[in-house]
Amino acid sequence: MLKTEDLSAWYGEARVLADVALEVQSGQIVTLVGRNGAGKTTMLRCLIGLHPQTRGRILLDGEDLGRLPAHQRARRGLGYVPDDRGIYARLTVEENLLLPPTVGPSPWSLERIYGLFPILAERRGHPGSKLSGGEQQMLAIARVLRMGARLLLLDEPTEGLAPVLVHQVARLLAEAKAQGVAILLVEQNLRFATQVADRHYLLVQGRVVDVLTNEEVRAREHQLLEHLGV
Repeated sequence: MLKTEDLSAWYGEARVLADVALEVQSGQIVTLVGRNGAGKTTMLRCLIGLHPQTRGRILLDGEDLGRLPAHQRARRGLGYVPDDRGIYARLTVEENLLLPPTVGPSPWSLERIYGLFPILAERRGHPGSKLSGGEQQMLAIARVLRMGARLLLLDEPTEGLAPVLVHQVARLLAEAKAQGVAILLVEQNLRFATQVADRHYLLVQGRVVDVLTNEEVRAREHQLLEHLGV
C-alpha cells in the first residue's frame, strides 16, 4: 500500500532523513524505532505532507504523492495522529468525531466506530477534557478512521499511558489491523511494538540501518534498549 524510495528531508542545513526506504502493506502494522532526534516524527510529517521532502518518492498504491498537499493525501486515505492527539477539549466525544469532514475513500460510520471503540460509545456525551489519556488516544485514532483513513500514521500512541491503557491501545490496533487497516507506528516501547507489529525499521540519524522481525527484536532487546537510550 505505502512505499518510500530514497526519501530524504532537511531542516535548514541539517539533513534529517537520508534515503529512507520502507513498505507497509494493507492489514500490516510496521514500526519506526529509534532514539529521540532520529527523524521518526519527521518521517510521518513528510508522508502526510506537513514537511517537504527534498528527494525520493512516496508511493500510495503506486501513485506518487510527492507533489500533493496534505489535504489531498488525506483524500487518498492517509490519516495522521500526532503525539499531542489534537482533541477538542470542550467538544464531546461525538462532536469530536463528527466535526471533521469525511474525505478519505472509505469513511467509517459512527456505528462501526462505536463497535470497535465501545468505551467511546459509553463516553459519547463527555467532553474531551474529561477523557483519560488512553481514551483521548482512542478518540484521535477513531476520528481519522471516521474521516476515511485506510493507512494510519501514529506518533508515539503509548507515550505517558499507564500499562493497562497501553494494553487497551494494543488490542485496538490489533482489531483495526484485522479489519484491513494499515498502520505505520512511531514507538519507543519495544515490548509494545513487538506485541502489535509485523516488523520494525530501526532509524539512526535519519537512515534505516536495519529491518527487524519480532523475534530479532526480542533476541536483541538489551542491545536495542542501550542503543535507543531507554
